[in-house]
Amino acid sequence: MADIAAIVVAYRSAATIDECLLRLRAAEGVAQIRVVDNGSQDGTLDVVLRHAASDARLRFVGNPDNPGFAVACNQGARDCDAPWLAFVNPDCLVETDTLARLRARTQRLGREALLGADLVDESGARDAAARRRDPDFAAMLGSRSARSLDLPADDLQSLQPVDAVSGALMLMPRTLFESIGGFDENYRLHAEDLDLCRRARAAGAAIAVANDVRVLHVRGVSSRSRPLFVEWHKHRGLWRYFKKFEASRRSLPTRMAVFSMIWLRFPFAALRAIARSS
Repeated sequence: MADIAAIVVAYRSAATIDECLLRLRAAEGVAQIRVVDNGSQDGTLDVVLRHAASDARLRFVGNPDNPGFAVACNQGARDCDAPWLAFVNPDCLVETDTLARLRARTQRLGREALLGADLVDESGARDAAARRRDPDFAAMLGSRSARSLDLPADDLQSLQPVDAVSGALMLMPRTLFESIGGFDENYRLHAEDLDLCRRARAAGAAIAVANDVRVLHVRGVSSRSRPLFVEWHKHRGLWRYFKKFEASRRSLPTRMAVFSMIWLRFPFAALRAIARSS
């Protein structure tokens, strides 16, 4: 049954979006494809328009600037009406049965669910961001190990419950997405997937990774072009997440300490990102 809308947010994605769209067009269950572009100037639009001319399911939404990942995801969701929503990064290359298998897994749970897949890189190494726990910023102040959100894969479970999955690939029913108000558009980049998963759990949905559904994720293609921009908004997103979910339970000294921890980390993270991109 074709009842899935695949939503792709592009930004300087020319290196991977052609293959991404070829695979989505061939994927089982895909009724609609929406590409929302955040002001790319690298040939991304030419690739997208070529695919749109060949496939009536694909429509393009162009933003003249970059309003952020969350805004663009919500735009894509509003521009289609399929009952299932799959948010797919342009550097995620799905197999023909990936989205259909994820949809079948959610239906097996017997309640609304938000699912991710087992993301791997070109060498087959697993993406740690595919399985995460909620951040606990107060615990991070006293424990270095608490700063890692990564959870190990449990291959004994085909559906592994987690606090959050990666926004690089997630599938959920439209009813769930709309009931929680979609993505929080006050995030520009990073942490919006943690936020969405947390609110979905609070609404009673299951959050899980389908460990037997593997997807190639060529990470960070667009991020490498603007490392300082990415790191700034990553740290800004972490601070927003803390204020939204944890700050009210913490004392003023703890809130000040968390603020310092996040923003003192920023220059070092930015320098590392710039070095990696050069």
